[in-house]
Amino acid sequence: MNKPFFARLAASILVAGNISLASAAETATRTQPAASATAPAATAKLPFATPLQWKSTGVLVKPVSDPNHTIVSVKDPTVVRWNGMWHIYATVYSTSARTWNMVYLNFKDWSDAPNAGLYFMDQNPNLKGYHCAPSLFYFRPHKKWYLVFQSQQPQYCTTDDISRPQTWTKPQNFFERQPVSMPRLPIDYHVIADDTHAYLFFTGDDGRFYRSRTRIEDFPKGMSNPEIAIQDQRSNLFEASITYKIKGTNTYLTLIEALSPARYYRAWTSDCLDGQWTPVSDANTWEKPFAGINNVAFEDGVEPWTRDISHGELIRDGYDETMTLDPNNLQLLYQGRDPASGGRYELLPYQLGLLKLDRSRK
Repeated sequence: MNKPFFARLAASILVAGNISLASAAETATRTQPAASATAPAATAKLPFATPLQWKSTGVLVKPVSDPNHTIVSVKDPTVVRWNGMWHIYATVYSTSARTWNMVYLNFKDWSDAPNAGLYFMDQNPNLKGYHCAPSLFYFRPHKKWYLVFQSQQPQYCTTDDISRPQTWTKPQNFFERQPVSMPRLPIDYHVIADDTHAYLFFTGDDGRFYRSRTRIEDFPKGMSNPEIAIQDQRSNLFEASITYKIKGTNTYLTLIEALSPARYYRAWTSDCLDGQWTPVSDANTWEKPFAGINNVAFEDGVEPWTRDISHGELIRDGYDETMTLDPNNLQLLYQGRDPASGGRYELLPYQLGLLKLDRSRK
């Protein structure tokens, strides 16, 4: 979630003037060559065919203010199915508080989403102030839920019960001190684990996708210096990254949002989380995106309400740290906005909708 409005805040937090990208010698010796925009498309057979076609719902979650919070958007959702309910944490911008924070909502079925109330996370004394772009998962070794978010630095909280947002603990930093290889403006953090390590991925507002890692037994401490996993032009590799393990395979899928001509998602695959990422054929360009206005239609009776297919999450097969994705149930909860809207980024009126893979269209 890029926020130019907070660039100076980020600079002060990250002491940007003293940070530069580490050279190859300074980064971990396991660094892989970064994938470029012209890297060959992935040759591994995917469990779903490309190019993809999607159908979108209308708006499911709108920004609804209360007497203490005047908000203009709801965006950057993270979503899990747990205990028979959908649970969503998301970002809001409050014009009354003049900062970004988060909300929580739950509901049984997607048809109930428009009527779900918002719990404003700054009602939890531990989460007042600037926190946004959440990512939620259950970490089985600790038997705890983790909420990872941007503060501007990467932080996390824990709880035993995600349906009680007032129980999230005080935010903790992933890094004890600022890594030398951290970009000037790191954004949109998420965690995924394999059998041995937990990885922290994010973008840097610089056309680069970064990763750090730590041993499972050390998580959430011990993250390594960030290294570049993918790089491209900033307009083509921007923000809202998310990584999944594809169920029944040894393949990982990463989605990253591109900036223009309108927001859309590109896709890469790898056979390991610390390996090289290669673009997915017919799912990596403006013309043929993983998800974008060029491969999204709207459900019958739904008036097209967005050109941006922006920051969201695929619906997972479970909710743990493996971030497992069922390729037979591809759905993307995403943010969009009125194409006629414009102006300052923090005032853009983002709302949430749901994409479902349309297998009827060839």
